[in-house]
Amino acid sequence: MTLINAQCRLAARPVGLPNASDWKFVQEPAPEPQYGEFRVAVEYLSIDPAMRSWMNAGRSYVPPLAIGEVMRAGGIGRVIDSRHPDFHVDEHVYGVFGVQRYAVSDGTGVTRVDTTLAPAPVHLGVLGISGLTAYFGLLDIGRPEPGQTVVVSGAAGSVGSVVGQIARIKGSRAVGIAGGEQKCRWLVEELGFDGAVDYKRGDVQAQLREHAPDGVDVFFDNVGGEVLGAVLARLARGARVVLCGAVSQYNATEAPRGPANYMQLLVARASMTGFVIFDYAARYGEGHAQLAEWLRSGELRSREDLVHGDIDQFPDVLLRIFHGTNMGKLVLALDGD
Repeated sequence: MTLINAQCRLAARPVGLPNASDWKFVQEPAPEPQYGEFRVAVEYLSIDPAMRSWMNAGRSYVPPLAIGEVMRAGGIGRVIDSRHPDFHVDEHVYGVFGVQRYAVSDGTGVTRVDTTLAPAPVHLGVLGISGLTAYFGLLDIGRPEPGQTVVVSGAAGSVGSVVGQIARIKGSRAVGIAGGEQKCRWLVEELGFDGAVDYKRGDVQAQLREHAPDGVDVFFDNVGGEVLGAVLARLARGARVVLCGAVSQYNATEAPRGPANYMQLLVARASMTGFVIFDYAARYGEGHAQLAEWLRSGELRSREDLVHGDIDQFPDVLLRIFHGTNMGKLVLALDGD
């Protein structure tokens, strides 16, 4: 029986928030694996803020998606047939398989997923790229010390929620910036953050003065824009700013503006460093082992925002990130055919 592959392709480069005309849905026979390849039935798709930046033309840390290309996405699936000596039927694997039902791979960039350690969606969050981003970005670039104050924006997201927990594990104070009372309460009451700033209440600087009276030693930024400017005004001497993302800017229809008060870096003798997780690929094993240990011990908690649906629901699920309605790791679980 011929398998039919459903795909979501980029039809146009979005202006502002992506809309229906920016996508094209295609159904075609699933590709057959050749010698040295295997075929995966994709079961879970990672939904990430960075997806929006991949749709734009121009220079970035990865090539932009081409018009007509299958939307790029990390995913976990099951090997359903294989002509590859190292990958076997029924194994679960992770790879950048794209927003589609079936994918063929030669194994490049693909890793096995141990579903006995944790359910598959956890391997897209705490035990996946999100967790690794938090781990290496905070510890290698941020370098928090016991007793120092770590502030993270986008704190209720898949990366930010892990950053704050690792800061607490390392003996630092963790303060999260998030939108809404529910998210802020979750950070403090369930994840153990020392405090939370609700940017929807306004006057972020005043809230930071309350939660970081001695200044911010480490800022892990996932948001950019006005939030970045507010935190720069509260830096402690020798602070480290980790630039991981700028979700507030991804749908901007005008050229983004840098923080007007960037000279606060000079005043505070601080540093600001851009960070891309793919630079740490050779050390993924190290990070994964430590994250798994913390997860087993209960020091680290995982939360997946699992949305069940089909390929054609991807655009709506992606918008949940930019509407601020998700908490934890957002995952699209593909229902069976």
